[in-house]
Amino acid sequence: MPVRVYIPTPFRRLVGNQVYVEAQGRNVAEVLDHLGDRFPALRNMIYDESDEIPAHINIYVNNQEIQALQGKQTPLHDGDELAVIPAIAGGEALTPEQVLRYSRHIIMPQVGPVGQRKLMAARVLIIGAGGLGSPSALYLALAGVGTIGIVDFDVVDLSNLQRQVLHQTVDVGRPKTESAKETILGYNPDVNVVIHEGPITSDNAMEIIPQYDVVVNGADNFTTRYLVNDACYFAGKPLVDGSILLFDGQMTVFIPGKGCYRCLFPSPPPPGLVPNCAEAGVLGALTGIIGSLQAVEAIKLILDIGDSMAGRLAIYDALSGEFRTVKVRRDPKCPLCGDDATITGLIDYENFCGAPFPGQDGGEVRS
Repeated sequence: MPVRVYIPTPFRRLVGNQVYVEAQGRNVAEVLDHLGDRFPALRNMIYDESDEIPAHINIYVNNQEIQALQGKQTPLHDGDELAVIPAIAGGEALTPEQVLRYSRHIIMPQVGPVGQRKLMAARVLIIGAGGLGSPSALYLALAGVGTIGIVDFDVVDLSNLQRQVLHQTVDVGRPKTESAKETILGYNPDVNVVIHEGPITSDNAMEIIPQYDVVVNGADNFTTRYLVNDACYFAGKPLVDGSILLFDGQMTVFIPGKGCYRCLFPSPPPPGLVPNCAEAGVLGALTGIIGSLQAVEAIKLILDIGDSMAGRLAIYDALSGEFRTVKVRRDPKCPLCGDDATITGLIDYENFCGAPFPGQDGGEVRS
């Protein structure tokens, strides 16, 4: 039998901006199921992962809460009215605009409204607003990550535009942090973009990194890479690491206590042995692939879903079009995270890597 269902303002965009909709069913459960079949995004708002009505949603039949009746088995008759009433509190419920913006997330059972609120409460730090940081930052912003920090010291150069999608031609000469913030807010004005102007160094790493939940490393110089790895370990923060050169890309995740960059590469190559992107070049589209994978892994960490890339290294050869995955094991002899660690604080990375931090002491730009 048809039952009229009242839809509150926050949910109306999920049902075509209707105040009332009709649904079929002999009891509350059947009506809600029929409603959910017609409007999948609404179903994910009124049911949790166990297909139960969450505590912040109340269902009323003729202005009586169903828990005072027979719950979801409350029978319905012609002329009855059912109302779906969510709890509303500043900053807690999704606004109608947010429900629409993130509707493709909300209808996914692995995300739903609870997961979307997790994303909106999350803080992610991007190291470098260049080739990898650009797609990572954009997709995290589009996903609704609430706070995105950007660390960069450089200005936009014309040669960057072949791959660094945070920046446009009119941005040439501007600080990358400013251009990045403007672009991110253009896509999603709800994001809080925090600028950390200047290179990340031993002096500021432990001030910046602990402020965030996840760190995405888009730097492509070994001095910064080892520093960020060590700082994330000491701060207890997961690190989503990516690197690119020519047609090759690599990506993995390091969880403190379960392996680190030093377990994978105990020491950097001698200075000058491995060319950087400015010397050897890089396929622009490759940065989009690896940077997007980094964004995916950061989202999975925030939502605590799926199997992260921790313990695995993804390797992509764009020329052959092949992905391969190899295991990365924690090294019990690792000087940072091993059983008898000898590194107990940030070290002299310029001496360790044989190169200064980019942006300091004449260090070259390598992003």
